[in-house]
Amino acid sequence: MTEGVRIGLFGPPGAGKGTQAQILRDRWGVAHISSGDLFRHNLKERTPLGLKAAEFMEKGLLVPDEVTIDIILDKVLALDKEEGFILDGFPRNTHQAESLDEALDQQSRGLDAIVHIELPEDELLRRLGGRYSCRQCQAPHNIELIPANGNGQGTAEDRKLECEQCGGELYQRADDSSEAVAQRIAVYRNETMPVLDFYRVREMLVEVEGLGSVEAVNKRLLTALKRG
Repeated sequence: MTEGVRIGLFGPPGAGKGTQAQILRDRWGVAHISSGDLFRHNLKERTPLGLKAAEFMEKGLLVPDEVTIDIILDKVLALDKEEGFILDGFPRNTHQAESLDEALDQQSRGLDAIVHIELPEDELLRRLGGRYSCRQCQAPHNIELIPANGNGQGTAEDRKLECEQCGGELYQRADDSSEAVAQRIAVYRNETMPVLDFYRVREMLVEVEGLGSVEAVNKRLLTALKRG
C-alpha cells in the first residue's frame, strides 16, 4: 500500500486553510484532523477526554496542553502507519509540536511537511468580516462569494445563506466578528509563529502565498509539496 501524505496545515485566521484542507482531503483520500472539530465532538459525546476538557472550560480556564495533546493523539495514533492525514489547528505551540513528533516517531511515522499559508493583515481582516460557517458540517464560506438574490444586488442579509456542500444554515461565529478578529490575528502571530520556526530549523516548513482564488492557492500548495 502506498503511504498517504502527512502534513500540518498552518495559517492565520482567514487564510483559507480549512478550505484547502477539505480539498486536499478529497484529492488524496486522507483524514482531515481538525482540533476544533475534535474538541466539539469530545465535548458533545462526553467522552473521558471531553469531560476532562470540560472541567477546565466550565471554570473559565484554558484547557491544558496535556489534554489537548491527548485529544489529538487519540485520533492520530488510531490511524495505521500507511494512512495519511492533514492536521488543522494543531500543534499550536512548540510543546505540542515536540509531543506530536515524539509520539509519531515512537508509534508510527512522522510528518512529511508543515505548510504555512500566509496573507497580509488587511486581506485577513477583509476576509474574516465576510466569513460564515455551516451549522451542520462546519464548512467555511465567504459571504462575498455567495450570489446575491434577484438583480444581483443586496447586503449579506439579502443573500441565500445556505451551505454549498450540505445545504445547511450558514452563520457567523462570534470569533469572526470585527471586534474579535484583530485579537485573534495577534494571538496567532505571538503563539503560533514560534511553531513555524520549530519546523523551519528541521527543514520541514513549506511557505505558500494565500492571495488569489482557492484554485490558485491550491495549485501553489501542490507545487510546493511536489505532489499532484
